[in-house]
Amino acid sequence: MGNVPVKAGRSLASLADMDLVGRSAELDFDVTDADTALAVGSGALPVLGTPRVLAMLEATTCAAVDEALAPGSTTVGTRVDLEHLAATPVGGRVRCRAVITGQASRAVTFAVTAVDGDGRELARGTITRVVVDSVRFLARL
Repeated sequence: MGNVPVKAGRSLASLADMDLVGRSAELDFDVTDADTALAVGSGALPVLGTPRVLAMLEATTCAAVDEALAPGSTTVGTRVDLEHLAATPVGGRVRCRAVITGQASRAVTFAVTAVDGDGRELARGTITRVVVDSVRFLARL
């Protein structure tokens, strides 16, 4: 659904003319000790930490939009609304899904979900990313 690659040389301006709504991606992750709240400093328990859930979901949003970007372009995260609904132990499997639900010029909004190996919903929310020219973005730092 809407997964038509953008031809090389497409500018950021013409990206705004594309209808990206409906593009999606799914990625699977295995929870390791390094992913726990204890390891990342977001809690005291050895379960999947919310910062890692967010990182997994952001990686999935990138996978949903990257093929549509012109060479030299990328996206940067600008807004997150995330509910972490259930704990996942080390060794658990997480499937993340991101669907583009909105586009306003260079801003792309995603509905995101994460489920465990049994299909139980672990997290849900929205993420907004903005398309930028990589060189110009880094030059401003």
